[in-house]
Amino acid sequence: MALQFSQLQLDKVQEIIQRYPEGRQKSALIPVLHIAQEEFGGWLDVPVMDYVAELLGITPIEVYEVASFYSMYNLKPVGKFVFEVCQTGPCMVRGSDGIIDYIKNKLGIDVGGTTQDGLFTLKTVECLGACGYAPMMQLGKHYKEHLTPERVDAIIEECRNFSAINN
Repeated sequence: MALQFSQLQLDKVQEIIQRYPEGRQKSALIPVLHIAQEEFGGWLDVPVMDYVAELLGITPIEVYEVASFYSMYNLKPVGKFVFEVCQTGPCMVRGSDGIIDYIKNKLGIDVGGTTQDGLFTLKTVECLGACGYAPMMQLGKHYKEHLTPERVDAIIEECRNFSAINN
């Protein structure tokens, strides 16, 4: 069976494409990649990116370039909870390197790794624009700020409890 969006998502993609003038459908790439990542398991493999290229009438390399440039896209499978820890100057000055090391040790994974149970992935990212709340990370659509080892422990526990309740 060929790769295809659900009808609901396909309608959403078509609506996004229609926002742009004829011949400018590449402008829809970023929001369509978000939909694709959500629809196809939380990451973008080559067939998914090729499908997006076909829908937008652009070359696959144009999709690969964008998907590999932005940290918000996952090019390999990730855990249910992705910890995206800021590693730029202000967060580093406030201790994000220690937080990254703490998470690595606590979860037993390296940056870019996923726990054996598939719950957690650790990524480092560039500035998330919340320097005044450093060190911080993004977890899904939420910022987790003023991180300490104790706060990280609480976040991990919240994620585990949420997963247990929703499985």
